[in-house]
Amino acid sequence: MNPYVLTILLSSLGLGTVLTFASSHWLLAWMGLEINTLAIIPIMAQQHHPRAIEATTKYFLTQATAAAMILFASTTNAWLMGEWEIHQLSHPLATTTVMLALALKLGLAPVHFWLPEVLQGLELTTGLILSTWQKLAPFALMVQVTPTINSPLLVAIGLLSTLVGGWGGLNQTQLRKILAYSSIAHLGWMVLILQFAPSLMLLSLSLYIIMTSSAFLTLKTNNALTINTLATSWTKSPTLAALAALVLLSLGGLPPLSGFMPKWLILQELTKQGLPLSATLAAMTALLSLYFYLRLCYALTLTIYPNTLTATAPWRLNFTMITLPLSIITILALGLLPLTPAVTAMLTL
Repeated sequence: MNPYVLTILLSSLGLGTVLTFASSHWLLAWMGLEINTLAIIPIMAQQHHPRAIEATTKYFLTQATAAAMILFASTTNAWLMGEWEIHQLSHPLATTTVMLALALKLGLAPVHFWLPEVLQGLELTTGLILSTWQKLAPFALMVQVTPTINSPLLVAIGLLSTLVGGWGGLNQTQLRKILAYSSIAHLGWMVLILQFAPSLMLLSLSLYIIMTSSAFLTLKTNNALTINTLATSWTKSPTLAALAALVLLSLGGLPPLSGFMPKWLILQELTKQGLPLSATLAAMTALLSLYFYLRLCYALTLTIYPNTLTATAPWRLNFTMITLPLSIITILALGLLPLTPAVTAMLTL
């Protein structure tokens, strides 16, 4: 893609998100979401591959549907209650419709079906943008409307998402689909805690972005798209393979890695709020996710690729990729757990 065109598209992507962040009026927020969607579509379709075009079409249709639902809900609220402000969303029909629309935008269960299919058709860099940056604007709106949304609805969506995210990834061999289900599970944890501790949700989102970025960049460096090709990683770069296994375990939430921190604090907060059953169910669904992360770790570090490659061996080629961002993000994805006391002190301020 032409660098000037790419710069304009990425700038528009940033503009749409910032516009939604800064808006207090539903029409302005909707406009930001639409700019965001329209900016990423050419980036998704730049490969001109049938799978990429199919993924782009599916993404456009789901995002357009969600945006139409948001517009319908905000118009309904303005008609019935006379308010366009995001904080003044008060009619039950409008609040439920907005919640479902934002769940559709984020890919939360039970409206998650588009996310694995779309992510599977994209290259890893675009998939990374879709899994991280594109979640920010809907989450900003969700934080603002949470006080008016029915509490059991949020808990149900959160628990269902953690369950679907763990269950859906069990039988997958495509790494992008596994990361999509991982994304659904992590977003479920965030929605679960959103109404009780928004600052904790922000911490969880930040660590999710760090760990997911590390996972995507590792796969891009190794040029791996399936579990079979993941097995060649050890031969290409033993150090990166060992660190990638730790990043996957961090995504699973194992101590003493960074990913344990948000799960630990979320379970603690749910117990304080008198929801021990929800905390137990969330912890049990995390075991499902942990299983497929361990499966990836096994393929990555404990197996040797059984077949002779017919193509030029990738480790014999000149390596030109910039690895500094990957190095920084991987360090953050692995070593932030000791900062938990400082983080909890900041959250209580």
